[in-house]
Amino acid sequence: MRRTPAPRGRIPRWATGLGIGILLLMLAFAVNALAPAAMPPLPSRVQDGLTLSISVLLESLPFVVLGVVLSIVVQVWVPPGAIERVLPRAGWARRAVLSLLGMIVPVCECGNVPFARGLLMRGISVPETLTFLVAAPIVNPIVIITTYQAFGMSDGILIARLVGGFLIANLVGWIYSRHPNADGMLTGRFLDARDVVTHEPGGRWTRSLAQFIVELRAVMPALVIGSAIAGAVQVLIPRDALLAIGSSPVLSVVAMMLLAMIVSICSNVDAFFALSFASTFTPGSIVALLIVGPLVDIKMLALLRTTFTARVIAGMVVIVVLASFVLAVGVNLLA
Repeated sequence: MRRTPAPRGRIPRWATGLGIGILLLMLAFAVNALAPAAMPPLPSRVQDGLTLSISVLLESLPFVVLGVVLSIVVQVWVPPGAIERVLPRAGWARRAVLSLLGMIVPVCECGNVPFARGLLMRGISVPETLTFLVAAPIVNPIVIITTYQAFGMSDGILIARLVGGFLIANLVGWIYSRHPNADGMLTGRFLDARDVVTHEPGGRWTRSLAQFIVELRAVMPALVIGSAIAGAVQVLIPRDALLAIGSSPVLSVVAMMLLAMIVSICSNVDAFFALSFASTFTPGSIVALLIVGPLVDIKMLALLRTTFTARVIAGMVVIVVLASFVLAVGVNLLA
């Protein structure tokens, strides 16, 4: 599908969108500067929700932009066939290699989504991309270092997180490799964007700029909405109810998985957040938080929805949660 060129004298849509984005950013700074003097104070719970939402957004935004840049590098600047030539031919081996890609592309879960979109547009299959998405937020050097700094080798938390993340990622990839219709797992909007990028005219820099706008338009609304929901849920659901069951080898795992989905903390620093619960919660529940959090938190689900259908995401959540639960209970029995 080839797009018709814009009429002479007409401002391109991407330029209009960029201008609107800049105006909104300036408006946000103006509101931030003038609101304290011009508006009455908000209720404390509303303030807490806004603070949490903004903190999640600001924590994620640099990684999303980095992921978009890496996505453009993969789509536009890497020569055709270069990625495919270094991957094994067997499906299980390709998925295993891609699940280790986070070791050389250490982007947190937010930035992994636009990077994964770039892989899909280059022809990497959906199951292989899902394997990368599940493994990369856990199997990468920054996460390994921070988890070791927080827990060392005590109770096998570091090993369980790394091995568990790798195995669960390849389990997800293997299950979805049985799916009969690859394009049926992707949203219509992503398929349309893939067609546009495939036929994008112009040189590399023109295509890079156009793709930068396309990717930001796709992921930024989801990031903002996901951050807002994460902040609201953290305020509405009392943590005391989750912490009261921290000593149970089974209920503590469930509580920490729920907490992981709610707080939406970047995988690069979540080990230090989990460390604050280490004295009251079981080791297995800590492992559950460290595995489930980077994969199926509220913000991540909103980002995934830009690319994958709701049915695929729901299935992935079920696989990750059940496998993490079994792993966490096993760690509790061995600890």
